[in-house]
Amino acid sequence: MSERPQPLIVGAGPAGIRAAEALVAAGLRPLVVDEAPACGGQIYRQRLVPDRRSTRDLYGSEAPKAEALHRDFAALDGKLDYWPQALLWNLRDGRADIMVEGTSRQVAYDGLVLATGATDRTLPIPGWTLPGVFTLGGAQIALKSQGCAIGSEIVFLGSGPLLYLVAWQYMKAGAKVAAVLDTAPFAAKFNLLRGLPLFPGIVLHGMRMTAELKLGGVGLHYGVADVRIEGKNAIEAIAWRQDGMEHRLACDGVGYGLALRSETQAADLAGCRFAFNQRDRAALPEHDAAGRTSAPGVYIAGDGAGIAGADAAERAGERAALALLQDRGLPHDATRAAALEAELARIGRFREVLEAAFPFPAHWMRDIADSTTLCRCEQITAGEVRSAIGQFGVHELNRLKAVSRVGMGRCQGRICGAAAAELLAHETHRGIEAVGRLRGQAPVKPVPLTLALAAQQEAAE
Repeated sequence: MSERPQPLIVGAGPAGIRAAEALVAAGLRPLVVDEAPACGGQIYRQRLVPDRRSTRDLYGSEAPKAEALHRDFAALDGKLDYWPQALLWNLRDGRADIMVEGTSRQVAYDGLVLATGATDRTLPIPGWTLPGVFTLGGAQIALKSQGCAIGSEIVFLGSGPLLYLVAWQYMKAGAKVAAVLDTAPFAAKFNLLRGLPLFPGIVLHGMRMTAELKLGGVGLHYGVADVRIEGKNAIEAIAWRQDGMEHRLACDGVGYGLALRSETQAADLAGCRFAFNQRDRAALPEHDAAGRTSAPGVYIAGDGAGIAGADAAERAGERAALALLQDRGLPHDATRAAALEAELARIGRFREVLEAAFPFPAHWMRDIADSTTLCRCEQITAGEVRSAIGQFGVHELNRLKAVSRVGMGRCQGRICGAAAAELLAHETHRGIEAVGRLRGQAPVKPVPLTLALAAQQEAAE
């Protein structure tokens, strides 16, 4: 009789690590696959090159959490199977296609925990395709993994707690941070006071970071609009409008992001049902408080289920693993499960506070120039998208993709999808929830054509 397939965990960030830890403690041997060369996820990404920085330099006040996660995952060595630098590119019929070291392996799984995390969310602005413009997450990777800065005079632009965290990390690392441009008005920050009863330490730490940036000579600007990045072959300056006045600042590096967007394509391929989440302005996989999705045996945890941060991801990963154990009829700690759900509910309330303090600038789309590139992969401008919407009477996002090629490139809509949805909603005078979502398709990320053909032939046989 064949051995029962392993549980499969996709992602080795905070959610994936805690899920693996709980399953191993219950006597199971999960398979953990992750695209990065080492565990930790984006927030606790490990360095790729040797440098003299301590973990405190690398992660700031989060250093103890990062060290604990790295240490706890290392302690699982020999008790699970771990495939780093592995890309899960397809899911079907209880099997996963995973590219490892240039070859594709197909594995059967019994229980799937999706801890796929999130990526930066952006809207197109003039000059955002110039060399030297990074997403906030990309700027953080450069600093953490490679020990280098994205420029010598850097401006950070956007909204969300990550904006201030990355700027502060760069300043602490010795980089020259010229300014932080926040799309939210200063008055919105008073909403953070509502978060003091929930997580006083986080709120006070954020205030301290902001104060240190100010004392360090970093210009803090709020309510910025009409932003454009200037330059011919590289960044030369950034310009914006604030309180009716025009501003311009010389720089050679820009970190840009408007909070985060959940990575959900694997959940789509797994057959999960989606519902629109107004807070995240996106369709997300439906799930209960334990992480169970609508697809039997599929669980979701961390930012891939909705943006909530690393602390929530740890708890959600463990909770999803406990749900898997329960559904298998194995012993599980029901008291611990209830405590995790209570903590996640409290974090969820705090997430609402953060959303009020760092609102998404949806109004930017009404002012985007027709000449601005919207889809970088296919080189499609906002004007071409507007023309396609009007010419074909488009009201749904996948139809827009079909007639304009937006989202058909290498990123498969990860970069342009949110912007395309916002523009479609604006042009058709509908709510963002009414325009639909880009459906996930295999391969979820680019793979060699030979691998995809071989997998199709194997499935046919």
